[in-house]
Amino acid sequence: MFVDQVKIFVKGGDGGNGMVAFRKEKYIPKGGPAGGDGGKGADVVFQVEEGLRTLIDFRYQRHFKANRGEHGMSKNQHGRGAQDMLVKVPPGTVVMDAETKEVIADLVEHGQRAVIAKGGRGGRGNSRFATPANPAPELSENGEPGQEREVVLELKLLADVGLVGFPSVGKSTLLSVVSAARPKIAEYHFTTIVPNLGMVETADGRSFVMADLPGLIEGAHQGVGLGHQFLRHIERTRVIVHVIDMAATEGRDPYEDYVTINKELKEYNLRLTERPQIIVANKMDVPEAEENLKVFKEKLEEDYPIFPISAVTSQGLRDLLFAIADKIETTPEFPLYEEEEDVSVNRVMYKHEAKEPNYRITRGPDGAFEVSGEEIEKLFKMTNFARDESIQRFSRQLRGMGVDDALRQRGAKDGDIVRLLDFEFEFIE
Repeated sequence: MFVDQVKIFVKGGDGGNGMVAFRKEKYIPKGGPAGGDGGKGADVVFQVEEGLRTLIDFRYQRHFKANRGEHGMSKNQHGRGAQDMLVKVPPGTVVMDAETKEVIADLVEHGQRAVIAKGGRGGRGNSRFATPANPAPELSENGEPGQEREVVLELKLLADVGLVGFPSVGKSTLLSVVSAARPKIAEYHFTTIVPNLGMVETADGRSFVMADLPGLIEGAHQGVGLGHQFLRHIERTRVIVHVIDMAATEGRDPYEDYVTINKELKEYNLRLTERPQIIVANKMDVPEAEENLKVFKEKLEEDYPIFPISAVTSQGLRDLLFAIADKIETTPEFPLYEEEEDVSVNRVMYKHEAKEPNYRITRGPDGAFEVSGEEIEKLFKMTNFARDESIQRFSRQLRGMGVDDALRQRGAKDGDIVRLLDFEFEFIE
């Protein structure tokens, strides 16, 4: 089974907890705090593995959760950081955030790596909180939660040449003749429902990768037929080889086929029209093809080279392969995603604006005040509620963020319930 798009969940490892400990050594009368920090949680790292050709493995494992760091120990011993979780992906994989659609990584080269979910830092032990005013703190932090997100993986094939055209125009036959690829071939539409790749070698020793892509029909840019499943794979190709059934064996007009396919490419992504195109007039062994080719050339407005061939009899293939190899040599790679320009001069205008609170206060169905927000929830998870000093520090942090004042403005009174995640507190004036 060929899988070229899948959604998965990834989570970086949580940091290890810091420790509260004190030195109690025989000849040191004033030992002091000696709690170590927790270790860093593991990152989830995607790495390109050349031997993979599909995302099928992600169909069976959709959750990737990295290990947490070790907890801190006594005698100021820090916990060990967790080893990164390596996830192997095929070359040509694009990783996008499922919610924002932002491209996180475009992985194309063997061994290339990208951090997809960062591990949390380790919590600090009590030796980090010692001050002249409080030389023996009973205060430590829990580890920072690891980053978690849903991501969409899309596989866009790494082919130099993409064969495009209506179903049953002879793309699979052409690929099978010029390479060692063995695609399934039959006399019906959508024989090719997955892309096939083949390594092609010309008579003068040059080589390139050719992809026979699923047949394209009108409306494909909107998802009709195989739609985006086809178009996704042509984005990386440097040269487009447009195969046309010049014998019109299915009753369609060859020029209309040509116009329709190019319109679909343009509608899907304007950048596809920048790629050089070579037109292949296939099935020239059929008697009607010569007359159709003559009419086609009269109608053609673009200055694209046309190669009459017959994939069945191998007529004209040598010249076609030479032309493709020449075109690849003079065509640069097209970046899939635009890189941001490096601006040498930065002009910044500063405005004084009131800082928006990074938390929300709502009322639950039972009348309790519910506080939520990424930053406040992270502070909560990093607080060690087994220690009074840690609880007092958390209260000070909330006060500093303006949560107390915001609750009063929303009408909170002494004894009201305040809920944060699954925990409830009493509001005290």
